[in-house]
Amino acid sequence: MKFEGQKSSGREKDEAAIELLRQLTRKLCSNDITIARLAAFNLSWMQEDGLAILTQVLLGDFSRTSKKAAAYGLRSMKGRMKKLALEVLEQGLKQRDRTTKAACIKALSLIKDGAAKKGGSNEKPRADKPNIREVRRKSESRKKPLPEIRNHNRG
Repeated sequence: MKFEGQKSSGREKDEAAIELLRQLTRKLCSNDITIARLAAFNLSWMQEDGLAILTQVLLGDFSRTSKKAAAYGLRSMKGRMKKLALEVLEQGLKQRDRTTKAACIKALSLIKDGAAKKGGSNEKPRADKPNIREVRRKSESRKKPLPEIRNHNRG
């Protein structure tokens, strides 16, 4: 079913996108870390606009919760924006603000640990985790069959 009178213009789409970015930016500045991280993750899918907002929050004068969420959003970037997001996180290491530095250090370490885990498929088994194998008891292999019991009182 098509609605002929409901053709959306490019301007309406732009206004809807701008409103969505405003809402996500407000949520990113929330004091609730769960809401802020979810907004940051959604912004990470918005290419240049998301990168600009996340960069502004990370490097700007915002709360600790917002900066942590922005760092999470930057490390969640995919595709062609991943390299730019890494540059922003490295730029954050040079900031004077301790919160910004800490968020960037944590995000970069998590990115490097994730890359090491993904690439290390040919690792040796860990020494602290022993291999589990079946051990047979000696008595099981030497079991004698039970003697038959005969009933001598047959009627």
